[in-house]
Amino acid sequence: MTKILLLSDTHSYIDDDVLKYVKQADEVWHAGDIGDLKVTDAIEALKPLRAVYGNIDDAQVRRVFPEHNRFMCEGVDVWITHIGGYPNRYNIRVKDEIKANPPKLFICGHSHILKVMPDKKLKLLHMNPGAIGKHGFHKVRTMLRFTIEGAEIKDLEVIEFKK
Repeated sequence: MTKILLLSDTHSYIDDDVLKYVKQADEVWHAGDIGDLKVTDAIEALKPLRAVYGNIDDAQVRRVFPEHNRFMCEGVDVWITHIGGYPNRYNIRVKDEIKANPPKLFICGHSHILKVMPDKKLKLLHMNPGAIGKHGFHKVRTMLRFTIEGAEIKDLEVIEFKK
């Protein structure tokens, strides 16, 4: 069993409230718009991190993290990218690949809107954790916590903070 903390759109912001949840996870996944490597440094000081860069990230962040991160977590094929779209409306950058070779779990950020929804056609679960940073139009800062046990994704929980 692997406990995952999923966040995105930190925009250079991290605080002790977020780090409290980092400490409770086995792994942290960041879906882009990191902003400053001090954010990922703070996370990596506590737990293993898998991350991608986002559209606001500079060359320094892009040298450290890829645009797409596809990997296996236990029995779950995971694909993280920053700008991915949603079921039936995938971004042009991922559309052909996701149709040809769908993961079991597709994660993106960018919109600052928390959404978890199945893609019944491609038989995958789509997750966007919303934004945990303070920059942007969102009124509530959000992230997701869940577990992966074998091939199962379960115990999904939304974590919210005031902006």
